[in-house]
Amino acid sequence: MQIGQDKVVMLHYVLRNDAGEVLDQSDAAEPLAYLHGNGNLIPGLEEALNGHSAGEKMSVAVPADKAYGPTDPTLIQAVPRRAFEGAEIKPGMRFHAQTEDGPRAVVVTRVQGDMVTIDGNHPLAGQNLNFEVEIVGVREPTTEELEHGHVHGPGGHGHDDEDEDEEDHED
Repeated sequence: MQIGQDKVVMLHYVLRNDAGEVLDQSDAAEPLAYLHGNGNLIPGLEEALNGHSAGEKMSVAVPADKAYGPTDPTLIQAVPRRAFEGAEIKPGMRFHAQTEDGPRAVVVTRVQGDMVTIDGNHPLAGQNLNFEVEIVGVREPTTEELEHGHVHGPGGHGHDDEDEDEEDHED
């Protein structure tokens, strides 16, 4: 079976930056599982995997614009230290900031005097990404996986079905 829209794909991957440093990789014991064509992977990797089958190995170079996009300078701001309500602030700390577009993850990049510089860009924004991928399986999705837009079970998203209240369920 070939990878295409709404197929469940299981794969192992190693992600490197242009310098060859490993940034992320799948768990050797459990492949990553995702529902193809539903925005669960970066666009450039999904495009490259389309039409391939289980058992294939490939190298995929994804330019920044097809990964997490370019760095957006408007998402980098200096804010007063008092905005952090007395917490000890250090570079590298991560917070959720309330923005006009809703909550956004930010990282502290600099602390100087009474000002704290935060960056709301994805940590991999502006970077080309290089994947080594092994496709280990392709299958049809369940009805529930299609409804939810993601894979359930090993390598995918877990739901605690016994405690899940459908009115509160948000995917």
